[in-house]
Amino acid sequence: MSESLEKYILAVVTTNHKRVIGGTAVFFCENDEEMALYAKNLEAILDGIAHGIGDDLFLIVKHF
Repeated sequence: MSESLEKYILAVVTTNHKRVIGGTAVFFCENDEEMALYAKNLEAILDGIAHGIGDDLFLIVKHF
């Protein structure tokens, strides 16, 4: 059986510095409005999908 990559985290967008330690591009925002704007723009720029994880974190994921 061949394994293949199906999903890849392209970026993390958050207002909470304590929720992220690294491993991919991380964007820290000052408030919820800025976080939503970054997530929306990165979704389009990176050709990914923004997934809200709680109130203070978005993952931008590429689905293959």
